Amino acid sequence: MKIAFHGAARTVTGSKHLITTSNGKKLLLDCGMFQGMGKETDELNSNFGFDPGEIDYVILSHAHIDHCGLLPKLVKDGYKGIIYATPATKDLAAVLMEDSAGIQESDIKYANKERALKGLPYLQPLYTTQDALAAAERFVTVDYHNWIKIDEHFEFCYTDVGHIIGSAAVHLKLTENGKTKRLTFSGDVGRYRDIILKSPETFDQSDFILIESTYGNSLHDEHNPSPEALLQWITHTCLEKKGKLIIPAFSVGRTQEILFTLNQLELENRLPELEYFVDSPLSTKATLIVKSYPQYFNKRIQKILETDKDPFAFKGLKFTKSVEDSKLLNYYKGPCVIISASGMAEAGRVKHHISNNIENSRNSILLTGYCEPQSLGGRLKLHPKEVGIFGQVHEVNAEIGEIRSMSAHGDYEDLCQWLSCQDPKKVQKLFLVHGEYDVQIDFRQRLVRKGFTDVEIPERHYEIGLSMD
Repeated sequence: MKIAFHGAARTVTGSKHLITTSNGKKLLLDCGMFQGMGKETDELNSNFGFDPGEIDYVILSHAHIDHCGLLPKLVKDGYKGIIYATPATKDLAAVLMEDSAGIQESDIKYANKERALKGLPYLQPLYTTQDALAAAERFVTVDYHNWIKIDEHFEFCYTDVGHIIGSAAVHLKLTENGKTKRLTFSGDVGRYRDIILKSPETFDQSDFILIESTYGNSLHDEHNPSPEALLQWITHTCLEKKGKLIIPAFSVGRTQEILFTLNQLELENRLPELEYFVDSPLSTKATLIVKSYPQYFNKRIQKILETDKDPFAFKGLKFTKSVEDSKLLNYYKGPCVIISASGMAEAGRVKHHISNNIENSRNSILLTGYCEPQSLGGRLKLHPKEVGIFGQVHEVNAEIGEIRSMSAHGDYEDLCQWLSCQDPKKVQKLFLVHGEYDVQIDFRQRLVRKGFTDVEIPERHYEIGLSMD
């Protein structure tokens, strides 16, 4: 039995981990897209590092595009099997993959106009909307805690990790030559104090563990809670400076958390009377899906639902419906809040809003989650004097802010708490994935101090045997 790490290896995005048995059966954990990797991004997404036609099974941890975003290309390039997912993950992944295809088709259409003028050959998207629909048809849903026997080598179940609606850790029973070992893949681990979702669940002892490490060397800011921090930025930007507050937000998870927080401020009579725009068709669809799975909400939200039928709505909230509506926000003269995808500000409508508003000192751009260092969001976090967007250099006169307490990823205390149900001496090998290398080095030292004796940080395409003895 072997495992190979074809993505999210010393990087945060591009999740792909391939398990191969001695007789050639292949199971793929996630098939995510690399994001925000600069000029490398297209090349990384074009080459899997394996033949899709040779994969027998796919198990998906959750619906974020860096975990599901290359499933349409996998199917397009020859995968013919089932894609296992929780029900909510299936629903979310379907709209996310279709949206990703639409963005690619639009970007390629624009690029090909330029290439035609120069006599260059046309480019092709990684996949089309039809490819995304074909991938969605391959999904088979599995509820939490139900063990599913795939074949004589693989059996798995899901547990909730509280990252986004439907997110799961994958627990595998690997059987070969009459011997069985357990392998756990964390997917992305959520927070134990999440304002919407249940806390990550405990799990049975595993022999091998793949754990994400996005925030493996940092703690989220709990001294300035999200509602207070968000209110401060709204007050400062919209009331004091009379400007626009632009919030890049992932369509799944972060947007709903922001809307819930604004709803709570309204219930406390503290929300300023302004226009609040959600400018993302995907965010609108995702919010409706999130609302359809209230059973995944924590006890606090369940209690709120007894008196507030929609904890994601409030006075002044508007969802844009068309490209024309989005463009009209450029001409909106009054102070307002614009929440738009993507979270790293690397694509989507928010990139246009930043481009149009970044040179005005009355405005602010508020980052609310992880950004790859080379993404637009990652570059803005460094507070540069100038930044390139769509090939044009802009002076950065708008204020750049960040709310670290709003991340859907657990910090190192959350990750260590998730592992606390394990006896470190019984874990044969622990692999750190989904993290920047310097962060992973720090996290490995912390885990070694906690008793984990064999902690490895695999490189991309690295393959290693899993001892079944």
